[in-house]
Amino acid sequence: MTDSDEALLDRPIWGALTTSHKHLAEGGPRALCYPQDMTPFADMVDMSAGSFAALGDLMAPTQVVALFTPEPVDVPVGFKVVLSESCDQMIGSPADSPRRDAEIVTLGKADVPAMTALTTLTKPGPFAARTHELGTFLGIRAGGELVAMTGERMKPGKFVEMTAVCVDPDHRGRGYAQALLAAVARRIEARGEIPFLHVFSNNTSAIALYRRQGMRLRRRLHVTAFMKQE
Repeated sequence: MTDSDEALLDRPIWGALTTSHKHLAEGGPRALCYPQDMTPFADMVDMSAGSFAALGDLMAPTQVVALFTPEPVDVPVGFKVVLSESCDQMIGSPADSPRRDAEIVTLGKADVPAMTALTTLTKPGPFAARTHELGTFLGIRAGGELVAMTGERMKPGKFVEMTAVCVDPDHRGRGYAQALLAAVARRIEARGEIPFLHVFSNNTSAIALYRRQGMRLRRRLHVTAFMKQE
């Protein structure tokens, strides 16, 4: 892996939509986005007025898009910011954490209602009707109910983002998140790819968990979500 390869992670959305997820990209040379029913992520070739106008042309009237950028975004007139936060980008292979008392299963289309309910409860980040199509999602059930899951989302080059790390509050403290992260990471590595993830900078407990599992902080990014001004 070279520095130029890892540089894709500085703009992970643009990096993904111009490499491994190029087939999913909507837009043109100035602005690209994922299908709205997959994820709200978008990015632009630069932060010029022309690029913002190109992105605006891709957006529905009430649609919210989110950017991950190295620097804060100065959103121009015509758009309304709904979220402006920093996130830590962490990279590396989470240590194995097997769970003998919990079976890890692969989730698919039939599990979307349960996946949606779990993400609505735990709020790990955006999860839409087709998010599961971005990569493999794994879960743990208890009493027939989905109580924990983790999966794959953005794929900039040889890097694969682990996402939707969530556990039902009634089932926390059992190592489910650690086990699922490790299982997803092993699948990523088996394909010769490199796992990474994003976590809001104020989520200190999650950051501590990822560090304990052997991941390292690569850099801090800015998350900016906005919609068209009414």
